[in-house]
Amino acid sequence: MALHTVRFDNGSAPVQVPTGTLLTEAARQAGIDLGQPCGGQGRCGRCVVQVSEGSVRRRSALRLSEADINEGYCLACQSIVESDVAIRVPEQEKLERRLTTDRTVAEIQPPAGYNPLHDQNIHRVLLRMEPPSLDDQTDDLSRLRTALKQQAGFSQVTISLPLLRSLSELLRQGNWEVTCVLEMLHDTERVMLDERLVAVVPRVVFEDEPLWTAAIDIGTTTVTLWLVDIMTGEVKAQVSEYNGQIQYGEDVISRIIYSGRNGGLANIQEKVISTINNLVNLACKRVNANPNEIFKAVIAGNSTMIHLLLGLPPQNIRLSPYVTTVNQPPAVFARDLGLNLNSEATIDCLPGVASYVGSDITAGVLSSGMDHTELLTLFLDVGTNGEMVMGNHEWLVTCACSAGPAFEGAGVVHGMRATKGAIEEVWISSALSQHPYEPTYRVIGGTRPRGLCGSGLISLLAEMLITGVVDKAGNINLNQAEVNRRIRTGEHGPEYVVAWGDETESGQDIVISTVDIDNLKRAKAAIYAGFNVLAQSVGIPLEMVDQMLIGGSFGKYINVEKAVQIGLLPDLPWERFQFLGNTSVRGAYTALVNQDARKRVGEIASRMTYIELSADNTFYEAFMSAMFLPHTDLSSFPSVEAAMEKQPI
Repeated sequence: MALHTVRFDNGSAPVQVPTGTLLTEAARQAGIDLGQPCGGQGRCGRCVVQVSEGSVRRRSALRLSEADINEGYCLACQSIVESDVAIRVPEQEKLERRLTTDRTVAEIQPPAGYNPLHDQNIHRVLLRMEPPSLDDQTDDLSRLRTALKQQAGFSQVTISLPLLRSLSELLRQGNWEVTCVLEMLHDTERVMLDERLVAVVPRVVFEDEPLWTAAIDIGTTTVTLWLVDIMTGEVKAQVSEYNGQIQYGEDVISRIIYSGRNGGLANIQEKVISTINNLVNLACKRVNANPNEIFKAVIAGNSTMIHLLLGLPPQNIRLSPYVTTVNQPPAVFARDLGLNLNSEATIDCLPGVASYVGSDITAGVLSSGMDHTELLTLFLDVGTNGEMVMGNHEWLVTCACSAGPAFEGAGVVHGMRATKGAIEEVWISSALSQHPYEPTYRVIGGTRPRGLCGSGLISLLAEMLITGVVDKAGNINLNQAEVNRRIRTGEHGPEYVVAWGDETESGQDIVISTVDIDNLKRAKAAIYAGFNVLAQSVGIPLEMVDQMLIGGSFGKYINVEKAVQIGLLPDLPWERFQFLGNTSVRGAYTALVNQDARKRVGEIASRMTYIELSADNTFYEAFMSAMFLPHTDLSSFPSVEAAMEKQPI
């Protein structure tokens, strides 16, 4: 097969690839990260590059105009190398590292009456041993085991081969005075199964020194890590940043598709491992700790994220009958994954339920306490996927729907993530005001606007509906254009101008079009239809729900009134809504510091009844009914109906 030279303009060395190689693969070999939020399906247009010399064969040119093609632009994920080429790579979208947290560190408190000796299974003991001599030639491991039994009461200690290889040196470095870290492994009845030696520290470690562990949430968009001193149960550092896998897909389906390509699974696994390692290093710097001193991590995430972390092929998750490789992964060691913790650290991935209800939801149920309450509860995790659980301490039923990334800025022309420059709230003046239909907005960071984030899109769409800028079907009211200078026809059809170019950072108008509105309608319709079907499956009207708990980092920014107005949330009294922030990482933390809670999350997963929404037409019918603003049945949204009647259209 012929080889061709591909040169990129970023200064990297040219690469040679065989005929038929995708430009994205050539870029990867050259060390260039091209954004592929759609997973390389040619839908997003983010991997566009320009061929400055030579030519490529285009499989698809979606999102490119004829003028773009004539100037040599192509989608790297859809372009095949057939000759020597030179490629210009436009500046890629940069993801700003987010170091925000759900709560300040001081507000994260261990459970009342926390007792590390009883509540968790990582322990630390100081040992003093007599050194070997000609009169006592006991081997090093036996000497250590004898000391553990006599001085600390451990009688079943096991050791791994990698740790055994360094044992002799560690004992002598410490002059036979060492600190041992052990992990106690029990069955569900707390019967001891194993006492595993995790580390031998060649010095005296004082009782008040931290014993580090970590709770981690691997979200589709964001990875969050809490660094925990297991001796006190206190969270000492909280860090988060975007999941590095985003460049290979903004939703789980896109990432599953990408992972099925040649080398894709290894690439996408490396991205999440790298993200976690970055967070580990950052958290350790904040508390002056060494990553090698972290001896355990509990991880929660949706089923796809856990598969990709462990390097498990996730393809069957998206193929009927939608089966995972595993819902309750076995514990692994940090060294197995390349995580920058102590190599012997246990990595405990919490149990999930099904392909689209993972451990982020079981952890959320645990941390919210809905499995212990008598109140009829609807738990919703709002994000790229919409997972929900209904029930109480007696029963739990769950389902999931693909909401898509619209509320995270994808699929919307001027959509963006909730970072500096994003419009997060919009108000549109009424028809009776001095300046009818004129918007005002609030921007994250107080800078010139760059686009619209999820909360801004919800707010904007609600305001457009209430003021009559759009109708129930989401159509922009062109008849209003005579009195509303913001309405016009653009490249994608009718659109509403939120910010004029002289107000924005880019100098271009920020608009929302009917195409954007359709994407938002599909996302909100999927979520609303999901919990509607869930309620119908158990014969309970939504208005009977005593409390609605909303988790997920996105959920805490939702304006309840606006979310109800577009039909994203049910029309319930506001006091029934509670926003809990990142319930997934809190659940991982709860399972980390308490063995009984870890057992409980397993019981939650076993108790949940999963409903597959694609099994019949019920979800489709509910989805189509919810494709209107707020809904086909306006009587289900009395507060919205009343607000709309106040506005002259």
